[in-house]
Amino acid sequence: MKVAAAVGFLLLNLYVYYELATDAVIPPRQTFDRMPLEQGDWSCARPERMDAPTEKNLGVTDYHLCTWQRANGDNAGITPEVGVYLGYHSTQIREEGGGAGENSIHPPAHCLPGSGWDIVRLETVEVDLPGLPQSPTRVRRLLIAKGNSRQLVYYWYQQAGRVIAEDWEKIIYMGWDRASRGRTDGALVRFTVPVLGRNEAAADAAFRDLAPRMIRGLGDYVPN
Repeated sequence: MKVAAAVGFLLLNLYVYYELATDAVIPPRQTFDRMPLEQGDWSCARPERMDAPTEKNLGVTDYHLCTWQRANGDNAGITPEVGVYLGYHSTQIREEGGGAGENSIHPPAHCLPGSGWDIVRLETVEVDLPGLPQSPTRVRRLLIAKGNSRQLVYYWYQQAGRVIAEDWEKIIYMGWDRASRGRTDGALVRFTVPVLGRNEAAADAAFRDLAPRMIRGLGDYVPN
């Protein structure tokens, strides 16, 4: 039913968009290279860059990718590092050579198995993170495994002032914003934490310690 509703809404959106909204709106924003690389006792030594084919495949306009490390993390019962990916798409519709092609954000739950990770657990949970456009809110939480390695992944879509957990909701809201406001921009916000010694609680603690610091000023880079 969810998929059918999303498809139906998209068809309606296409009609309304081409009848009423003709100009794409790309709001002003700061680029991620201006993001502070220290947040409390967390720091990013050096943001990473993906190779050109990967960037093109993702269709991402701008991104922040880095392993953030916490001083004395183990002493506080917190996993001492967290992988952060903030990927902003100025548009999720790409037009080339007169034809339209999708440039939408890739759902991590779909991509991780292709990278060799098994999804052990996938759930939508409610979190209370100061700095989000709405909090408490629902986000996706995954426990993934590859061999003996375990990682905890939290992610959501941040789009036009909304925090969206479900893929089908992102499609519906993007369709509505495209038709009513001319906007299809949005971002994927993802935190990946290694689960050391099967201590999932320590990985959770790392996410809940770093995430509020990272997202407090996120509106400068991901417009509401």
